[in-house]
Amino acid sequence: MKKIFILTGEPSGDKLASTVIAKLETKNSEIKYLSVGGSNLKKLGIRSIYDLKEITFLGFTSVILNIFKIRKKINQTVEEIIKFNPDVLFSVDSPDFTLRVAEKVKKIKSNIKTVHYVAPQVWIWRKNRVKKIKKFIDHILLLFDFEKKYFDEENIKNTFVGHPLIETKNNSRTIIDNLIPNDKKIISLFPGSRKSETLVLLPILISFIDLMNKKYKDYFFYFHATEENKNSILDLVKQKNIENIDVISDEKIKSDILSKSIFAVSKSGTVSLQICNANIPSIIIYKLNFINFMIFRMLVNVKFANIINIINNREIIPELLQSECNAQEIYKTVIYYLKNPDLIKKQLAECNKTLDGIRSKSSSSDESSTVLSNYLVS
Repeated sequence: MKKIFILTGEPSGDKLASTVIAKLETKNSEIKYLSVGGSNLKKLGIRSIYDLKEITFLGFTSVILNIFKIRKKINQTVEEIIKFNPDVLFSVDSPDFTLRVAEKVKKIKSNIKTVHYVAPQVWIWRKNRVKKIKKFIDHILLLFDFEKKYFDEENIKNTFVGHPLIETKNNSRTIIDNLIPNDKKIISLFPGSRKSETLVLLPILISFIDLMNKKYKDYFFYFHATEENKNSILDLVKQKNIENIDVISDEKIKSDILSKSIFAVSKSGTVSLQICNANIPSIIIYKLNFINFMIFRMLVNVKFANIINIINNREIIPELLQSECNAQEIYKTVIYYLKNPDLIKKQLAECNKTLDGIRSKSSSSDESSTVLSNYLVS
């Protein structure tokens, strides 16, 4: 029986991996799996060697403070992979963790094929990283077509598979009428999947809701959570005793709630593509501590945090970062957009145009599972 070890580093990677493996299962059910994964892979019956929460760290200082713990986890993961002896190591995103593991595995057992899904964003970070990747990654699966040139230049085998979050519009509907209060306009809030993100952004978003509630009585706010961080978000929300808030983690319900929203406030990340694909206007927020932010500014090669803005090299979706990431600024920006429907219309048109330019012709999970299948028979 063929074997695949699935290596993720955070909940978003777990979600991406699960879509590929679910598709692969329809093509070949005779595969044994083991993982570092979360709730989505668990639903497919795939065991994780430890809890994903143990390795989700945000920011440079957090990584430095936990460097010995991270090294220990990397070595533990390598040992488990070697013991499992898979035909393919399928790593997903989180390059600072997954690629370090892949490099060590390849040095010990060069016959294990390594396929990495979600290319490191060399166009943002370290372009010299591409040369290093060539030594231990057999195949890179690309979310964006414009990434291809960076890997072609170094003759690294790659396939543009597209981004699963923008494959299709969501046409299926869950019965959610009982979740939505009558005569309420919905605003969706995305505080992030990492605990370290939610600790920073949750209090800011709750203060934003307080400001909204002081002036308006016709809004309802949904926090889009993961299974991993839902309880921690619920605990904080309950402490505030605000009635027009709910926390949701079911993927289908989240998708349906988003589709019925009039606006979204989201942390910077790939979720913004999902929001754009749902044709919902939005703003982006993010906040790092001062040291992390200064290191970030020194290392990055782009002016923007959001992929839509990066691709267009101009601000289409407003970004409230660092000092601007506060309740008052979020409130002012959201209300400004809600009072100016022409601005919303313009943003959505620009986002749809951008998505059309980067959307793959076929399914990302289908393309990616085909690549994995080929390595299982080669």
